[in-house]
Parts: sequence; structure tokens; C-alpha cells
Amino acid sequence: MNKGILNGIAAYALWGFFPIYWKLLHDVPALQVIGHRIGWSFILLAVYILLTGKWQDFRTAAFRSRTIGIYSIAAVLLSFNWLIYVWGVNAGFIVETSLGYFINPLLSVTLGVLFLRERLRPMQWVPVGLAAIGVIYLTVVYGRLPWIALSLAFSFGFYGFVKKLSPLGSLYGLTLETGIVFPVALIYLVFVGFNGTGGFLHDGILVDLLLIGSGLVTTIPLLMFASAAKQIPLTVVGLLQYIAPSLQFLIGVFIYKEPFDHSHLIGFGIVWVALLIFAVENYFANRALVQPIPELGED
Repeated sequence: MNKGILNGIAAYALWGFFPIYWKLLHDVPALQVIGHRIGWSFILLAVYILLTGKWQDFRTAAFRSRTIGIYSIAAVLLSFNWLIYVWGVNAGFIVETSLGYFINPLLSVTLGVLFLRERLRPMQWVPVGLAAIGVIYLTVVYGRLPWIALSLAFSFGFYGFVKKLSPLGSLYGLTLETGIVFPVALIYLVFVGFNGTGGFLHDGILVDLLLIGSGLVTTIPLLMFASAAKQIPLTVVGLLQYIAPSLQFLIGVFIYKEPFDHSHLIGFGIVWVALLIFAVENYFANRALVQPIPELGED
């Protein structure tokens, strides 16, 4: 197995185990967790760029008004996504958060059609329609709209849409995004620290280490993913992305014993069938695009 695939599997597996990490911080308010995640991620990314001698290159690429404008929108969307995810995990909705990331690829395709005038192949409409049916069914089962899943899917879907229009790579992009919201996060964390409601330096050494470590668990899989994306085909990346929500789903059901009955199975099953159709159709469509054109005279 080549290094790119291993890096891709490792990145998505780490993202898949995120619920266990955030559960260890269940006594810290989600907003504080996100503040630390933003802060420590920016510090680590900035140090990495400095140590690799890329700071001047980063400044030249990032410090432009249009670039900062695009990444300001991306930063707000990403922060909102992180906040909903951490809150959802610690409120006992790991299964529903996984649904959001199962839906996300299909939503991203839909956004491409609506806003980028991309065209779906006929068979791609089938999984999009099935996913909508699955969400409607789960809405009836839950007795409410699965707003956590939809918030995650829409925020990350629009985040991906904005990133599609952005000029920077993943490393520089995340550094700029976290840098934009870093001052807000820092002011908030200083405020809660001084008024005695902050978890950092107040709830024990383990909590302090986990909050600092939130930067590491954010940046390490990102760097692995960036490496993988350069070495393996996009179709393989597309298939690997289902590792993370699958692991999150299994963790929610089997480790944290979240409710999952036959009604939920039907709703999730519809979404999973949609994803299977989407993945298979996408694989064969991309495979057809790279087939060599026969030379004249070949059968």
C-alpha cells in the first residue's frame, strides 16, 4: 500500500476518533473548547510555517484583501462547524453528527449545481434524491428536524464551496482561517479566565493538556491529508472520506450506547445506499475519463 493511501487512511481515522477526544473535555463548555482549538491550532501552524522557512511565502500569498475576505467567510463557517460538532458530541448526539458528514458529499454536489452551474450526470440525481428521502424519514422518526446533522452538513458544505473559490492550499488556508478568528478566541479565553469560569488552568492538568492538544489533533490529520491528496487520485480520497463518519457512528452506538433502533437503521440505511450509489457511479465515471484513447487501427 503506497504512502499516500496510508496517510489518507490515518487522517480520516484520526478524524473518526475525534468523539472520544472531545468527550474527555465534556466538563468544559464547547465555546471554550473551540476557542482553544482555534488558538492552539493557529500557534502550531504558524510555528510549523516559520520552522519550514515558508513564512514569507505565506505572507505574500495570504495578505491580500480578496484572499482575507474569502478566508474570513471560511473562518466563520469552520468555527461554527467545530462548535456544533463539539457541542453535539458532548450532548450525546454522536450518531447524529456522523449523519451530517455522511450527507455532506451529496450536499456538496448539490451546491455545485446550484451555485457553480455544475451539471449532474443522470445517475447522480438518484443518490441526491435518496439522501433527501433519508433525511425526511429521520425527521419523522426523531420527531424533529435533525438540525445538528444538517447544520454540520450545510456549514461544512458551504465551507467547501468557499474553499473551492479560494487561492491557498490547505496548510496556508487553515493558518489564515485560524489566524483571522484567533484574536476573538484569545479575547474570549482571557475574559473567561479572569472571571473564573474558564476551564484552562482551573480544572486540572489533564484538562489543560487536552485543551493544548486540541491544536495537535487538528493539525496532524490536516497535514496527513494534505500529503495524501498530492499522492493519490481524487476518487480514492472520495472513498476514504467515509472512514471518519463510519467510525464516529460506531463509536456513538457501541461505546457511548446512544439510541439506535430499527427506525433509525432504516433512515441511515437509505442514506448509506445513496452514498454507495454515489461512490460507485463516481468511481466508474472517473475511471472512464482516464481510459487511454485507442490509437488508429486498434479494436
